[in-house]
Amino acid sequence: MALRDFGVLVLVCLLWASNNIVSKYAVSHLGAPPLFYAALRFGVVALAVFPWLFPMPRPRWRLIVVALLMGGGNFALLFLGLKTATPSAAAVVSQLGVPITTLLSVMMLGERIRWRRALGIALTMAGALAVMWDPHGFALSTGLMFVVGSAATGSLGAVMMKQMDGVKPLQFQAWVGLASFVPLLGLSALFESGQVRAGLDAGWPFLAAVVYSGLVVSVGAHTLYYALVQRYEANLISPLTLMTPLATIALGVALLGDPFGPRMAIGTAVALAGVLIIALRPNQVAPLLLAIRNRAQ
Repeated sequence: MALRDFGVLVLVCLLWASNNIVSKYAVSHLGAPPLFYAALRFGVVALAVFPWLFPMPRPRWRLIVVALLMGGGNFALLFLGLKTATPSAAAVVSQLGVPITTLLSVMMLGERIRWRRALGIALTMAGALAVMWDPHGFALSTGLMFVVGSAATGSLGAVMMKQMDGVKPLQFQAWVGLASFVPLLGLSALFESGQVRAGLDAGWPFLAAVVYSGLVVSVGAHTLYYALVQRYEANLISPLTLMTPLATIALGVALLGDPFGPRMAIGTAVALAGVLIIALRPNQVAPLLLAIRNRAQ
């Protein structure tokens, strides 16, 4: 890989990682309702890439389902998780999406798991469990439960997307934005209160977070990433995207004071080692999921 392209990939991973911090700041420190924040983010994405909306890819029902799973469902659960979970823990636990995708690929696409990939799955799960563990026993917080749900939702969407052909990245982003904005806004109206007032009270930092998350991260970083995927093989790009959870942990510790002790360090190392094994021997959707998981954060 050319040095310039590696620098671009590092920038993309840093943008994805910073979005974890920005989203945590928006929903936790600024008090923005998570569903409302997710809805506005997808509204910004839909407006930015609206010219690529049509013609609508077929089958239409699958496109809508995939868009909801990888968009609204994935992000809404992640933001609900970040309300109480730290970005560092969420970055590690979200890597469960990779082994979940591998298992779904076996069930839905007829793929086979050999011993190396099975080892990667076991290591990833063991590392994630170590992050969830505390000296008093297993303690899966509500926030991390939402993160696990986010990982599973994105995994199912990634496998279903593999069964579609001819969907261009910006076109898919346009449908993700449109298909997610309306239901998330409805769910926010149903389950949250004082959304508009909370956004107004948060002021320009809230607006900046929404624009940054939608335009810079979702549209900008993903476009750069897709250009690299077109230029290089996925099994070269995918392992390098593990810079994202590492950068998320570093930023979380430095900017938000996330705790990072021996247990967190060991769990992170074990989980990312497992993901690396899976990525180096990718199934049909592992590279896609790594891209989506990182872009979602």
